[in-house]
Amino acid sequence: MSEKDKTLSIFALGGINEIGKNMYVIEYGDDLLIVDCGAKFADESLLGIDLIIPDVTYLQQNEHKIRGLIVTHGHEDHIGGIPYFLKKIQCPIYATRFTLGLIELKLREHKILRESTLVEINSKSKLEFGDINVSFFRTSHSIPDCLGIVFHTPEGNIVHTGDFKFDLTPVNDQYSDIHKMAKIGEQGVIALISESTNAERPGLTPSEKVVGTHIEDAFFNATGKIIISTFASNVNRVQQIVNATMKTNRRLALLGRSMVNVVKVARDRGYVDIPDWMLIDAREVRNLPPEKVVVLCTGSQGEPLAALSRLSTNNNRDVKVLPNDTVIFAASPIPGNEKSVSKIVDNLFQLGAKVIYGSASITGMHVSGHGYQEDLKLMLTLMKPKYFIPIHGEYRMLHLHRLLAEEVGVEEGHTFIIRNGDVVDIKNQEARQTRKIPAGDTYVDNVGDDEIGDIVLRDRKVLSEEGMLVIVVTINKQDGNRISDPDSISRGFVYARNSEELIANVNEVVKQTIDPFKEANIMGMKRAIKKEVGNFLFEQTKKKPMILPIIIAV
Repeated sequence: MSEKDKTLSIFALGGINEIGKNMYVIEYGDDLLIVDCGAKFADESLLGIDLIIPDVTYLQQNEHKIRGLIVTHGHEDHIGGIPYFLKKIQCPIYATRFTLGLIELKLREHKILRESTLVEINSKSKLEFGDINVSFFRTSHSIPDCLGIVFHTPEGNIVHTGDFKFDLTPVNDQYSDIHKMAKIGEQGVIALISESTNAERPGLTPSEKVVGTHIEDAFFNATGKIIISTFASNVNRVQQIVNATMKTNRRLALLGRSMVNVVKVARDRGYVDIPDWMLIDAREVRNLPPEKVVVLCTGSQGEPLAALSRLSTNNNRDVKVLPNDTVIFAASPIPGNEKSVSKIVDNLFQLGAKVIYGSASITGMHVSGHGYQEDLKLMLTLMKPKYFIPIHGEYRMLHLHRLLAEEVGVEEGHTFIIRNGDVVDIKNQEARQTRKIPAGDTYVDNVGDDEIGDIVLRDRKVLSEEGMLVIVVTINKQDGNRISDPDSISRGFVYARNSEELIANVNEVVKQTIDPFKEANIMGMKRAIKKEVGNFLFEQTKKKPMILPIIIAV
């Protein structure tokens, strides 16, 4: 392909009009780079589904172009889909040291670490992929080792910010590369791709250090055992909890698989400093005075299987919540999780605990890792992009981010609010959005290897709402004549003892449906039974249960 025929294309397979399962693509000619491969948890409407990951059909069709997957940071909505992606498409993964540690955990669990190619990068790294060169800049977020990415292409520089805020006093001393960002902006940015999570919130995001002060105050005021829950990946918050534990002369126990795993990676790689004497096994908690113990656990979002949920029902064999224990939620509830969090809070109060919970503005126990409006405007001002693509947010957030961009100088009409699959093409430094590529959701059942399609989900929905009717008939395999009367079994549709007449009528419909058949046409009989019984039941009950005919030929 000649240079004049090449187009620079930008699109998302996840992360637009939603918060979660981020995946973005930069494509120029025969070179294609992927940014992030996340997952998000399913809501109650997706029955039996645990994870939602991006549909990578387009990438499978263009696998020969893929040069690598670059990861901005280690949060689940940016790395959760990587094991499933690598089972379909083999390509190198580029990530920072801490992020690689979290990815390795996942790949080891899926038993594909050995055949995967992982490449460590940092803010000073430079990569070359055909016509695209890549450099990086450091950003602040609620997890260590976060990067923004610059794609140097013949059409100009594309900047992807990753998730960020401007924390001028970071706990881990990983300062944002503000001078480097300004220099990138001076060199010229054809398009900025920037996150929009907190585009609704005015001001600047508070520093993580604010939380440390409130945690220490709560620890000094606590009389019994302290149980504190936060995101396992928030290593900076974990370090502040460790510091408060040390100042109050307590010992620290970790509860929850993800907390144990992430803290181990952070300790092994030097991102959190926990003295050996401080850490105790959960089984040792019962043998120490309550005022000498801190339990750091998962479950701040009300997850039913997480450690805090089990503690709230005293369903943990090693740690019990006692009257006058202090329980701290060091995280604000994510929208949609309020109900499950409230249930846990109620349970904890019933156990006699003192509970510190609620919004961060009230408790001071949490600050966001995402930039508020002034952070977003500062990024736009530093980069001075010609075109702007807001990402990582619902539509209202993207819209408000566009207004912020126009306030600080992005020309009206130069912002593209796109959906997953919408392609922004740049040719001769002019951008337009006129085409789409396939994009959607892939459902993963039981956090395993099984991907669930829409048909299975539809069946589950029918079963949950309307129930099922199993109809068993025995026929002669020679001539198709019925040997026995039909037997209908209801599950979740009607209670058989209270609906004997209805079931008898169903069996009669089945007889009338299959008796005219002159041969053992099992598939034809099944289709006829589904149709006739379905119509009959809808007339009688206004319900459409799943009808499962079983025809036994003997």
